[in-house]
Amino acid sequence: MATNESQFQLVTFHLGDELYGVNIMDVKEIVKIQPVRFIPNAPYYVEGIINLHGEIIPIIALHKRFNIKSVPKTEDDEIEGGFIILNIDNSKIGIIIDKVARVVSVKAEEVKDPPQMLSGIGTEYIEGVIREENGYLIMLNIRKVFNAKELQKIIDMQ
Repeated sequence: MATNESQFQLVTFHLGDELYGVNIMDVKEIVKIQPVRFIPNAPYYVEGIINLHGEIIPIIALHKRFNIKSVPKTEDDEIEGGFIILNIDNSKIGIIIDKVARVVSVKAEEVKDPPQMLSGIGTEYIEGVIREENGYLIMLNIRKVFNAKELQKIIDMQ
């Protein structure tokens, strides 16, 4: 677990049946689902781009990146789903989420190292795991989800 702070906040969201979180300091905003424009020759996990407040934002499908099966969506899920716009190294990238959950405060000592393999996601993407009442919260290290070359290619789409 790489954080030095004793307490921090995570924006939590659902992908498939699992609960994930990203550090709130990496989150620019959360927006509703909107049409995504396809980009030819983009990596398989890039859904396309959106125009948000005059900025072109690449949209990433973490389902594809992590090989997670999408669960069938109800009408409520469509309302609760959306994009989390992340600020990674001064570049904005959107990730598609099934459902936004809430913002939670976490103490550093609550974060445990991830097991070797968790729900099909390689541990290199996982900062840690936090025990919750009804299961686990998987804390993503969003900077490790993409290697430097992939991140540059995504940023160049903007």
